[in-house]
Amino acid sequence: MIDRQTIDKILDAADIVDVVSDFVTLKRAGANLKGLCPFHDDRTPSFMVSPAKNICHCFACGEGGSPLNFIMKHEKLSFPDALRYLARKYNITIEEKELTEEQKQAHTDRDSMFIVNEWANKWFQEQLYQTEEGRAVGLAYFRARGFRDDILRRFQVGYCPDRQESSMGSDALKAGYQERYLVNIPDEKDPKQSIGTGLCLKNEHTGALRDRFRGRVIWPIYSQSGRVAGFGGRVLDMATKGVNVKYLNSPESIIYSKRNELFGLFQARQAISKKDLCFLVEGYTDVMAMHQNGIENVVASSGTALTQGQIAIIHRLTSNITVIYDGDPAGIKASERGIDLLLAAGMNVKLLLLPDGDDPDSFGRKHTAQEYQQYIASHQVDFIHFKTGLLMEEAKGDAQALSSFINNIVRSIAIIPDEITRVLYVRQAAQTVQMSEKLISDAVLRQMKANREDWAKEQERRRRNEARNAPADTTTQPPTPAPIEEETYTSVDRKKEELLIQMVVRNGEKTIIELEEEDGGRRPLTLAEYIFYNLESDGLYIHTPVYSKILDEAVAHAHEEGFEANKHFINHPDPEVSKAAFLLSTDLETLSKVHQTHRQDETDRKIEQLATTVDHLLCDIKLSVVRKQLQYIIQQVKDPAVKADKERFAKLLYDFKEKKEVERILAKQCGDRVMG
Repeated sequence: MIDRQTIDKILDAADIVDVVSDFVTLKRAGANLKGLCPFHDDRTPSFMVSPAKNICHCFACGEGGSPLNFIMKHEKLSFPDALRYLARKYNITIEEKELTEEQKQAHTDRDSMFIVNEWANKWFQEQLYQTEEGRAVGLAYFRARGFRDDILRRFQVGYCPDRQESSMGSDALKAGYQERYLVNIPDEKDPKQSIGTGLCLKNEHTGALRDRFRGRVIWPIYSQSGRVAGFGGRVLDMATKGVNVKYLNSPESIIYSKRNELFGLFQARQAISKKDLCFLVEGYTDVMAMHQNGIENVVASSGTALTQGQIAIIHRLTSNITVIYDGDPAGIKASERGIDLLLAAGMNVKLLLLPDGDDPDSFGRKHTAQEYQQYIASHQVDFIHFKTGLLMEEAKGDAQALSSFINNIVRSIAIIPDEITRVLYVRQAAQTVQMSEKLISDAVLRQMKANREDWAKEQERRRRNEARNAPADTTTQPPTPAPIEEETYTSVDRKKEELLIQMVVRNGEKTIIELEEEDGGRRPLTLAEYIFYNLESDGLYIHTPVYSKILDEAVAHAHEEGFEANKHFINHPDPEVSKAAFLLSTDLETLSKVHQTHRQDETDRKIEQLATTVDHLLCDIKLSVVRKQLQYIIQQVKDPAVKADKERFAKLLYDFKEKKEVERILAKQCGDRVMG
């Protein structure tokens, strides 16, 4: 246990800027600092750090707090372990009292797994440096590839011998570590919730343990805070014959997910922040080779296809990324999805192709550090030049191949969230392929429209599946016609509610009128509030769940200082909200008009025009709902059973008369005609 005096000392020493800066690149914003939130997929800085108050807060997802709160949340640590983390950071000695057996038992699975991994990491290094087999086999492998000892120590590489006696598993059991944490107990529903490091495999019949990484050189994979989350192992060259899996990683667990880890991030994060640039390579030795050649702002995806989780981690440190390829055509083609994910995340993407099929490791062995750095600095190009250089020559004289190549570029441009960046890429693509700028912009426009339609179809499919799979309510009687009427005829038409929410996403925070209060003061009413209260007053509601959520949040945040609906929703932690906002905020007409000299964006319209547009749309929505209600009443009064119920029949006629008058008023406001 940590005594109160030591806790206070740690809390007094912890500086919020210092702590957060280990994980997020911060930039000055007046008296505060801001950066990309590490707790959700943030694309524009919404994470504020206050040095004066020693706290942080995300205005998009709401996460934040003190330095201790931040570390507990970010590193998923318990209160005492977060204190230990900060104590190590600030060189504060903790003299803990001896834990009771009950307290030892109370340690979480997560903490125990990290402890086992730390022990295993030291064991692997001892095998590499202090055993004859380790030096003759493992260390010889690294030195044959030209790695210096300081680089091997920096990445704490190791070796796991292939022997049954004195194995890592047997030594771990002798040291007192539980078998529960040496093996991996899969969670069938969610592998990320599995318990155990998976350092050992257990024979189902004999119960014997065998080392997972036997006969392999080992790389520890660190979390951002420097804890060993998992391992990667490689079979040595002499043993690869007949081996299906040359590289092997720790299994998914509560402390390790390959999709959310980047090899070398712990060693690179400060260099990435300082250079404001991240190099992305494929493998462990690629990262080590670049470090050896003086380039430290580099991480590896560890042989996996790039994931959104990995991109989000990089994006918090920098918006600039250069992806380095080794010239393997199959690998480059397979990585196109990764490029599109980077572009869709709003990152500035450069690409670099190494010559003669080299990878960063082999290229480093052929050149000096200075030559290496010069080549890297001078051969980075954007994705259009990169794809052009690879595919244009193949497409010459082949109209179908050329069309496919251009469509490839168009698909990538269409997913870029920033409008200005898209326009610039359209112009560049037109110049590169020597085609009309309008042709390219029209193609991008069609692709964006197709993306929007695909997304809308997917939303509708999900909605129907949810409705189909919803459990039946057996506790109540079947619904009466009245609730059916309300459900069916007070919801807004899908297309019209899309237009309504599009206005909320683009201009929801703008004040369009001021209401006079009883005390003579005036209260501003934002566009989002105006829409919300208008619908509510007439008993109308937004049917599509994601649109309803956007409207509710826009009203809730309406008067927060610095709130901008467009930024808030595009960078929303809920991916469905974020995607909907992006599609709704994108002006599809802009790209079709990039060749024109003058253009008027919707966001630059005068407030008066904005209010008029909203009024017309609300009027149109109300009129369509009233007409659906009238249609429903007509259907009801034709029913013989309803005619027989005189009280109900009379009420329907009265409702019809009232709604007919409402229709007349709304139609006049909308400039529509009333029939019959």
